[in-house]
Amino acid sequence: MTKAFADHFAPLASHYASSRPTYPPELFDWLASRCAARDCVWDCGTGTGQAAVDLSRVFAQVIATDASAAQIAEATPSARIDYRVAPAEASGLDDASVDLVVVAQALHWFDLDRFYPEARRVLKPGGVIAAWCYGVLHVGEEGGEVDRIVQHFYRDEVGPWWPAERHHVETGYRDLPFPFPLLPAPDFALSARWTPTQLLGYLRSWSATARFMAANGFDPVERLSVPLLAAWGDPAQARTVSWPLSLRVGLR
Repeated sequence: MTKAFADHFAPLASHYASSRPTYPPELFDWLASRCAARDCVWDCGTGTGQAAVDLSRVFAQVIATDASAAQIAEATPSARIDYRVAPAEASGLDDASVDLVVVAQALHWFDLDRFYPEARRVLKPGGVIAAWCYGVLHVGEEGGEVDRIVQHFYRDEVGPWWPAERHHVETGYRDLPFPFPLLPAPDFALSARWTPTQLLGYLRSWSATARFMAANGFDPVERLSVPLLAAWGDPAQARTVSWPLSLRVGLR
């Protein structure tokens, strides 16, 4: 059955562009080292281009597609990146035209029965496909008061408003099919040094937050900010925010 595209992020595109964490440069260096050539990469489900910008550092050309026109409109421009509005399952790319297919924090939205044949079609023989997601954040030392407040917000306040596909992120894509010969990959993680203002902006970029607001008519992050700021202390102080990254890499 064809899976209809649901644009969970159109109302959040500007928040998404400014508030999402960046990936470690080592991830892209390692992916490039697995490819026979670095001529062209397809960043599928690019969102606002978080991965595309880093890929443009190590590949001559990046074709970055997303089914959401609102997301593409907020993407970071670059001479090496060709942004296009297109579904994952029908990219419009030529056969055997890319060295690498990347899906960053988006595989769980795709119709995989249609996407995987499309990825094989556009990959060169021996090309590489990589998909990853990052899980639930932690703030500072796990178990600290700020972290407890954020975990409660994630699971209990907006938890019921997560789309069903969020389950696949929480399980690190282990329960999604990935029909390619696997390549062993190093462990990677995301981390950032954020003030509480930056953290609250990230929480507003969640699809669950947008769905909560639409259903209830108020911003739950505004309510959360009171106990969070009280627990944080100095609002100018930055704390370490980290996310585990789950990576699956395969060969065509």
